[in-house]
Amino acid sequence: MRVHRYRRRAWSAVAFAAVLSAAAALAPHPGAAAQADSGVEFDGADCPVPDPGSTAATPLLPDPFTKLDGTRISAESEWRCRRAEIKELAESSVYGHKPARPDSVTGSVSGSEITVNVTHQGRSAGFSASVDLPSGSGPFPAVVVLGGLGADTQTIKSSGAAVVEFDPYQVGEEGTGRDGKQGAFYSIYGSSSETGLLMAWSWGVSRIIDVIEQSDGSVLQADSTGVTGCSRFGKGAFVSGAFDQRIDLTMPVESGTAGVPAFRSVAQEDGAQPLSSAYSEQPWLGDAFSAYTQNPDRLPVDTHEIVAMVAPRGLFIMENPHVDWLGATSGSVAALGGAEVYKALGAEENISYSSDVQDGTHCASRSEWQAPLRQSIEKFLLGTGSAPGEFRIAPSESGDLSQWRSWQTPTLDDSGGGDPGDGDPGDGDPGDGDPGDGDPGDGGAEGACTADFRAVNSWSGGYQGEVTVNNTASGALDGWSVAMTLASGQSISNLWNGEYTSTGGSVTVSGTGWNGTVPVGGSATFGFVASGSSAAPTDITCTTP
Repeated sequence: MRVHRYRRRAWSAVAFAAVLSAAAALAPHPGAAAQADSGVEFDGADCPVPDPGSTAATPLLPDPFTKLDGTRISAESEWRCRRAEIKELAESSVYGHKPARPDSVTGSVSGSEITVNVTHQGRSAGFSASVDLPSGSGPFPAVVVLGGLGADTQTIKSSGAAVVEFDPYQVGEEGTGRDGKQGAFYSIYGSSSETGLLMAWSWGVSRIIDVIEQSDGSVLQADSTGVTGCSRFGKGAFVSGAFDQRIDLTMPVESGTAGVPAFRSVAQEDGAQPLSSAYSEQPWLGDAFSAYTQNPDRLPVDTHEIVAMVAPRGLFIMENPHVDWLGATSGSVAALGGAEVYKALGAEENISYSSDVQDGTHCASRSEWQAPLRQSIEKFLLGTGSAPGEFRIAPSESGDLSQWRSWQTPTLDDSGGGDPGDGDPGDGDPGDGDPGDGDPGDGGAEGACTADFRAVNSWSGGYQGEVTVNNTASGALDGWSVAMTLASGQSISNLWNGEYTSTGGSVTVSGTGWNGTVPVGGSATFGFVASGSSAAPTDITCTTP
């Protein structure tokens, strides 16, 4: 497993512009793993993005690996420009466009406040954010907290990061009509801008980062920034992290419709806030989204690709399964889909997801999130320890990715990332939890394939497991079947990327229509949640027709 470090360097605007121009002209583009070190808001400005025209409607999640010209990426180095395509599609159909950096951004950073002053094409606006430093001596990494609602600021500070509380209504007010938007963003770009509030808030976070980068670095580190928020501010945090590559750690909390949950899935999830409701409640989304509120199948993108825009940087998604309106099932679908890009980039440990929580209060601080939150801050902002790298999905709100995609995850050949046919993420330390401890020896082999089991995570009353089917034959596998025996009292409560039958404790899983064929040297993966004890399955064998 590769380990990526994400430390950014502070540049002056003039020096950086010169270096970027020279690099674009003379140097080959780096692979995705290197791009997180670029220190720029968006590193794909030089990528040609063709006019997508009208895209065919599909009820399934679009393939994040297929470019607008119809070809699929096959190397990590291609992800940078594929990400630029996704960015353009997301801006033009979902959020509205995020303008490039304004003509002038100035301000100040102290131990109690950040001030931001923006001037662009003769228009000016300003706003501020409060600073709450942790104990110890700085400079400190900063976590921008949108709205001050639902973020565990105590854990953030005790982990060694400063809390920067930002009121996003300063740059984009709620309660306005779409032709009369107000706030600093709209003072600069016009009250009838097609850009929605979420992107305006993202723009505000980016301008705060500009000022931190320009400071002397005595209070806040210029190369170590996170963002978080809950509910509508979770939506804003999610968009902020996706559209500014200087953000090292993105932590949306209970973001609901217009946040992490997949639009196509939300439209079919009982009780989730409808797309039309999210569009009309506030001008969160861009004006163009009105064309898709009743027919998300026509969207050229979906939120699993917005999750993927964060890759390979740190991402910790927190959701509430107890409030139907928040669409946690659709949130897990998007997270699982986006995690496939993390896998392909060899950064699967950098995405975590948690909805398996007890307290159903909206935007409550939850004990289940404290440890992974601390781990994420330490890994991505302090550069110590390891990421939590786990998916803890509430069984009652567990989405099945196999129902939402017809594409497989490619092997990106320039640095050996990703596994073909990967299913839902098997993140985390294979040694964590009881089931099998990730020992490949837990699998068996029959003929042309082997099946290897590992535990993704476990809890009292169950666990999440993953089985990788490996082609060991000299030709492609045209179908496969895995048999395994569950421990006494266990049962499968959810299984994805496979079709299964069970008799007592005996379970047989076969490939789906899109992952049943496995190329030479390739693999396919299915995942499942088992209820009962956390004991690992036994007698795991793989056979072919």
